[in-house]
Amino acid sequence: MPTGPTIIGFDADDTLWHNEPFFRMTQERFAELLRDHADPDHLMERLLEAERRNLGHYGFGIKGFVLTMIETAIEVTDGRVPASTISHLLNEGREMLRHPVDLLPGAEDTVRQLSQTHVLIMITKGDLLDQERKLAESGLGDLFDGVEIVSDKKAATYTRAFADHGDGAQAGLMVGNSMKSDVIPAIEAGAWGVFCPSEQEWALERADPPVAAPRYHEIASLHELPDLVKTL
Repeated sequence: MPTGPTIIGFDADDTLWHNEPFFRMTQERFAELLRDHADPDHLMERLLEAERRNLGHYGFGIKGFVLTMIETAIEVTDGRVPASTISHLLNEGREMLRHPVDLLPGAEDTVRQLSQTHVLIMITKGDLLDQERKLAESGLGDLFDGVEIVSDKKAATYTRAFADHGDGAQAGLMVGNSMKSDVIPAIEAGAWGVFCPSEQEWALERADPPVAAPRYHEIASLHELPDLVKTL
C-alpha cells in the first residue's frame, strides 16, 4: 500500500495563476475615484471591513468585490457618491473578469509532471463562470481529473473532495497560497497541507502556520512540489 499522497489538490488563484495583483490595481483605482471623500488608508480599512462583513452574503470573487466597493463608496460619501463613480466601478469589475490568465512560474511544468503519477483535482473559491473561464484559458484543464469550485474551504470540503475523486483525505495533499483556506483545513481533514506563498496576500486569508502538524510543509514555489511529494 502506498504511504504517500495519491491525490493532489491545487488551489487556483495565486497558486497556479496571478490574481491578487488585479485586485490591488483595482483598489488603487477605487482610492483615486474616492480621493475627495476619504484618505486612501482609511478607505482601504473601510473596504476590508466591508469585505469581511459581506463574505457570508456574496462569497469570494470579483462580483462580490465590486458590490463591496460600491457599498463602501456609498458609506464614505454618506450616500452622495456620483452615478459616474458607480459606473466606473462596474467597468473595473468587467475588466477584472476579462483579464488574461498569467500562469505562475512552475505551474504548468509541475501540473503536467504530477498528472503522470497522481490524481489531480483543482479546489478553488470564486465566481463559477470566472473560474471556469480561467481554467479553460490556462491550458491546464485537461490535466485535472476533477474540478471543485466551492463557496468556501473547510475541513469538510477536503474530506468530501478527496473521497469523491480519490482515496480519501488521508491519501490527499493540498497545495495553495492561503494558510487559512488551503493548508489548515486540509490538515484538519487528515491530508497533507503544503503552503506555497504568493507575493501578495489578501489580509482575510492570513493565519498562523500549523508548524507542529506533521503533515504541514512549505515550499518557495511550485517547482519544489514534485520533489517534496516523492519524500512523503
